[in-house]
Amino acid sequence: MRALISVSDKTGVVGFARELVALGWEILSTSGTMRMLKEAGVPVTSVSDVTGFPEICDGRVKTLHPKIHGALLARRDIPEHMAQLEANGIGTIDLVCVNLYPFRETIAKKDVTMEDAIEHIDIGGPSMVRSAAKNWQSVTIVVDPDDYQVVIDELKSEGKTSPQTRLKLSAKAYTHTAEYDMAISSWMRSRAGLPEKLFLEYDICQELRYGENPHQAAKFYKTLEKVPYSLAGARQLNGKELSYNNIQDANAALNIVREFPDEPFAVGLKHMNPCGAAVGKDAADAWKKVYEGDKTSIFGGIVAFNREVDAEVAGLLKPIFLEIVMAPSFTAGALEILCSKKNLRVLEVDMEGSVDGQKSCVSVNGGLLVQDQDLKTCSLEAGQAVTENRPTEEQMKDLEFVWKIVKHVKSNAIAVGKDRMLYGVGAGQMNRVGSAEIALKEAAATLGTSQTGCVLASDAFFPFDDCVTLAASYGVTAIVQPGGSIRDEDSIRKCNELGIAMLFTGERHFKH
Repeated sequence: MRALISVSDKTGVVGFARELVALGWEILSTSGTMRMLKEAGVPVTSVSDVTGFPEICDGRVKTLHPKIHGALLARRDIPEHMAQLEANGIGTIDLVCVNLYPFRETIAKKDVTMEDAIEHIDIGGPSMVRSAAKNWQSVTIVVDPDDYQVVIDELKSEGKTSPQTRLKLSAKAYTHTAEYDMAISSWMRSRAGLPEKLFLEYDICQELRYGENPHQAAKFYKTLEKVPYSLAGARQLNGKELSYNNIQDANAALNIVREFPDEPFAVGLKHMNPCGAAVGKDAADAWKKVYEGDKTSIFGGIVAFNREVDAEVAGLLKPIFLEIVMAPSFTAGALEILCSKKNLRVLEVDMEGSVDGQKSCVSVNGGLLVQDQDLKTCSLEAGQAVTENRPTEEQMKDLEFVWKIVKHVKSNAIAVGKDRMLYGVGAGQMNRVGSAEIALKEAAATLGTSQTGCVLASDAFFPFDDCVTLAASYGVTAIVQPGGSIRDEDSIRKCNELGIAMLFTGERHFKH
């Protein structure tokens, strides 16, 4: 039995080769891998000795030879194939262990040149992988070091790998070359100025019980890159498996949390809209404000923090029915309290690092919409005021707060707040004044006579002055909105009449 080993990722390959030799296998290899095996004392035969032809063109041509590919592709169950091998002095190769040149790692370098990238495009490797994978009924193809032990265990127990294992390894091999070709194609097309083709690459993360509703099948996939504020990389410390709706809601909560990296912040969320949010002195203070802002809607909701959750916070959370609690970390005392609720999902989420460059994708019938994520949120300045009244320093803090929140509310979106707490949300209504009415009524229900001094944010411009009139009737004293309506002057005039300060940002935040 002969095995051909030629790998770029040399993790565990010496041990794998030693095990094969101990089982009576002959090892064939090329250049770098061969040197490594020889230095480790593993007996190995050069591929050049098998082909009778040296490596040429600086190693570009090593294994592209009939004595290699004939040995891999010949069907053992077809006598004519085996007779042809014998007539040409070709012995079979029964196992191939190959992984490919590090093309992705090469093009990830900032100063990569075309020449360097081209030299990291593997030719012989993919050819051997595909030949072995095609003939999986007779040849074992291994591209992943994690599979070394599986192969060795079966060879030791059965003397050969099982058909089921060979089929799985063949599928993994084709995936390996497909991902490799996809990376090369994307990079080369971008350099050649060809029309873009979108290649998406995700690994299965979780089989879900169902989707939005029980009759819908669903799965959760993750990107290959590790990114912050991601459920795909979260560590679940307690509770039931996440559902489709849990993942959607938790992702929405994390997107809000990342707006507030510099101060302790907490948010409560239901159905992908915030139902409470606040900045506090610490996590406990932030949570108290979140709960005070809307004690009703948080029932069955999701809570996310941007600071460690300790026993004090956990004690405040425990009496409330929640689906998920997320934070960058939890103290041992907090986990003892939260994990006493067996169904409560407790997730530790990485919140360090940049989120720049991330895309959002939405499927539509027959297509896919792809856009940059809405990561930009302009800072507010008093000079953005378009009214006679200018906002006070405290109002500016509140306006900045609700401006960051409203971009994460389903459009048409209105957010009402005070003292950097969220008191009212109007989401997804067909007209803006309808959203404003919902948000203002919510705030009034909680604040009562204290509602005067609230501020209001709108994700898009006011088409009429009716929102200003309504806001004033609920005690709103400052408004932030993008501006840009042909009737902007109507809203400005109304603000001046009613003594409201209003800022125009020039930045819209629709969230459909």
